[in-house]
Amino acid sequence: MVTLSNADKALKEVYLGVVSDQLNLTVNPLLAKINQTTNDVWGSEIKKMAPYGINGGIGAGTETGDLPVAAQNNYEQFTLTLKNLYGKIEISDKAMRASLSSAGAFVNLLNAEMEGLVKASAFNLGRMLYSDGSGKLCSIVTNTTTTFTVSSVKNLVEGMVIDVIDGSGNVSQTVAAKRIVGIDRTNKTVTITGVTMTAEAFEPTQSTTYYLCVQGSYGKELTGLGAIFSDSGSIYGLSRSTYSWLVPYMKDISVSGTAQDINDLTIQKVLDYLTETYNSNIDFICCSAGVKRNYQEYFSTYRTNVDYMELNGGFKAISYNGIPIVSDRFIDDGTMFMLNTKEFNLHQLCDWKWLEGEDGRVIKQNLNKPTYSATLVKYADLICNQPGGQAKLTGIDES
Repeated sequence: MVTLSNADKALKEVYLGVVSDQLNLTVNPLLAKINQTTNDVWGSEIKKMAPYGINGGIGAGTETGDLPVAAQNNYEQFTLTLKNLYGKIEISDKAMRASLSSAGAFVNLLNAEMEGLVKASAFNLGRMLYSDGSGKLCSIVTNTTTTFTVSSVKNLVEGMVIDVIDGSGNVSQTVAAKRIVGIDRTNKTVTITGVTMTAEAFEPTQSTTYYLCVQGSYGKELTGLGAIFSDSGSIYGLSRSTYSWLVPYMKDISVSGTAQDINDLTIQKVLDYLTETYNSNIDFICCSAGVKRNYQEYFSTYRTNVDYMELNGGFKAISYNGIPIVSDRFIDDGTMFMLNTKEFNLHQLCDWKWLEGEDGRVIKQNLNKPTYSATLVKYADLICNQPGGQAKLTGIDES
């Protein structure tokens, strides 16, 4: 007979390794390329010495003259707080008891819950890689008493639990921890369960703009590409105005507001600049689906063959001179990133683990509820050692 102890043991000894591998390797082709390490983690922070420029102790001289003055490598310290990433499954007592008499039924129940956890975690991890860490999913354009019209639905999926926040991150008392039950992707409208709003509640004509945000996550997500690709403010505790090498290469290729096609020459110009300026060798290109189609159209017009590659995690990509080009739903329209993934590290306190109680159990009854839950956790954040060696193109045609 299956018991809670058996189930607990299965989660720790069987499911944990499988789920960890899936989340690390098969969530997203970019994440699969990024090194994950426990180095440079000190308590709840990442503290990393980042070199920049070159060693200055070189020079030419005479046969009997002075040797060059020593000038060691340049270093600055990056500091970042580890983010707390959680994934939670929940099983009702009724469902648990109904399946305890059959090992097969209980395995099916656990499998279904774990597959749902992996799917939800994959969506959010993939989204966070391209976000700015704020947790904002989109802005609210207008609302009725039951629906929102939003700026974009790229980051939304049915089942998500969201908050409404203002520009300062204050959570609305009307819409907090509410679930998305429907999305009209054509009209960009979102239906939320269990809430009635006044039509004026979140109008952007007021003094602030309102946003949808993952429940409780404002300012607590991974420091993704959205935070790295900026030319102002600070990152990793350092000011971009002081350290120009913290500013990536960013260019809008549109002409007089008209988006342009992407081609080999445009890509090669950027690659040459990054190699010559930062000795950065790009090994990964990602873009929106529309940009990828634009490039494939260029292929079909000017080339006879399209090169394909298979990446870690089983992902497939087209290739530019051996560099994979993949599309991702979370990348803004008309945008392409060119990345040297060797300069990225996901620093973590440990790999995915189950939260355990004092008794070592991972399956726990929820307080005053006929349900049991288990929570997967990882403490980590993303650092790019050389932001200046990365590139972003915008203004690319998607028609």
